[in-house]
Amino acid sequence: MAFLIKNYKLKFLELIPAIILLIISLNGLSVVDLKFFSFSIHYILIYYWVLKTPKILGYGFIFFTGVITDIVFGIPLGATSLASLFIAAVAAYVRVVIVNVSLINDWVSFIPALLIANFIFFMALYFSDYSVDYLSLLKNSFFTFIFYPVLWIIFGILLKLIKSNSHA
Repeated sequence: MAFLIKNYKLKFLELIPAIILLIISLNGLSVVDLKFFSFSIHYILIYYWVLKTPKILGYGFIFFTGVITDIVFGIPLGATSLASLFIAAVAAYVRVVIVNVSLINDWVSFIPALLIANFIFFMALYFSDYSVDYLSLLKNSFFTFIFYPVLWIIFGILLKLIKSNSHA
């Protein structure tokens, strides 16, 4: 009985990143827009979890949450999904290439992923004749990069909790 409860607890802990991603997609919280800055939790969440434990977030689920985000924000379908899948692809590549796992390595490798993903997002909106605010997209990219270490630490605590329960 204790083994069964431990398995359910572990499965629930492993589902937390997917649940968070789904909730922020459904609520339109993919981009946290405060008075002076905005940042994309969606991109950071996808990058971190695909980089650290890719089995938790599947590519189909990432695509699905991107479509939900597009519907909630009222932008052309597939724009967020393409950008999110590119973020996931770069994270998968970095996971294979990088030997030393550290905040600095993850943070530096997040730069090209973020810039190219936002370029893909911009191009998808541009070719759909959707108006794009260039300054807000640039500001969002900058602050997403700045807030990556904060969420890296928070997600690291959750990852340690998941790993400690899987080995206990």
